[in-house]
Amino acid sequence: MVSSFADFRKSGHWPSLLASFLYFDLSFMVWVLLGSVSVFVSSDLQLTPGQKGLLVALPILGGSFFRLILGVLTDRIGAKRTSVLGMILTLLPLFLLWVSGRTLPEVYAYGFLLGIAGASFAAALPLASRWYPPRYQGLAMGIAGAGNSGTLLATLFAPRLAEHFGDWHAVFGMTMIPMVVVLVTFLLIAKEAPDRPPAKKWADYFDVLRQRDAWLFCFFYSVTFGGFVGMASFLPIFFSDQYGLGRVATGDFVTLCVLAGSFVRPLGGWFADRVGGVRMLQVLYFVITSLFSVVSFLMPFPFEMAALFLVMAALGLGNGAVFQLVPQRFGKEIGVMTGLVGAAGGLGGFFLPSLLGALKGATGTFASGYLVIAGVSAAAFLTIWIIGRQWHGKRVVRQGAVRHG
Repeated sequence: MVSSFADFRKSGHWPSLLASFLYFDLSFMVWVLLGSVSVFVSSDLQLTPGQKGLLVALPILGGSFFRLILGVLTDRIGAKRTSVLGMILTLLPLFLLWVSGRTLPEVYAYGFLLGIAGASFAAALPLASRWYPPRYQGLAMGIAGAGNSGTLLATLFAPRLAEHFGDWHAVFGMTMIPMVVVLVTFLLIAKEAPDRPPAKKWADYFDVLRQRDAWLFCFFYSVTFGGFVGMASFLPIFFSDQYGLGRVATGDFVTLCVLAGSFVRPLGGWFADRVGGVRMLQVLYFVITSLFSVVSFLMPFPFEMAALFLVMAALGLGNGAVFQLVPQRFGKEIGVMTGLVGAAGGLGGFFLPSLLGALKGATGTFASGYLVIAGVSAAAFLTIWIIGRQWHGKRVVRQGAVRHG
């Protein structure tokens, strides 16, 4: 294990990997920041269940939109320049939510712009991935992708800061400080990989969309990553409305759930490198389906909390497994694919809280929404079971190697 880790360090550029992690980590914190203070915002603006769901879903939708743009920019001007631009633009919605955001339309609009932070995925992962050989793709992208642990910072500290200052707007102003620090650090240590592929023709982007496998990866990631970020954003509302937890206590319990999914993502990539991403996803989608079905029973809080902790862990492992497969199948189109697949994950994250909020308002219970999510996960399980056998039969993707049949 030690020699393997030493070989991993030598095979790439660890400062760029660290820079990718820091950029993604803080950006992810910013992306879910509105969800972390959603209980405060909901109380301030007197929101309905449907409005609450949309409140936490709009930044995720914005992430999907801006990821496509940053994905193209990564391919054309490089991952480092795109990352720097993304961090600079992220300061805009933070400033606007600090000094403004007094009405619901304003909060919705600025919340959508927080999606610029969520778009960091499209630049951070290619910056890390292009430095490492295929045998370490899962681990490298898992480490960079573990930046979704930034959710922990948001759920743990944002409610406390809002409670301390008596104003949730102040949280966004204070967040500008670490964003500037990471921006300067990134400029100093990040480096573009020497073998960055040349910019593609515009027609090449549409060629990827004509491939069935690209859409399959989008679907798979919309379930795992969409489930993770959607639940991370919606859990404060769920814990508050369903179990009546206090605003700070809500953040603490959400942090525990997010902890489960954040730090296992590198393990998802590491395990997928060894047993195969397809095989791992087959198991995980079955587990996720089962756990969401259990969550729909709305059990007493300790049991519900345990089920949510496990489902978030399974979703985190799934994120790492999906992106172990993507660079194998689409190594030359990794910039486009990270943007495309990341956008699909964001769409999944948008629909999940929107669905939970809308169905809660329509049926009076969160159970109906969780059952629908379990059904979507079941569809992913059946799809990867069928398609995975076809991939192996045609030798398209197999255990860390790339082959085209």
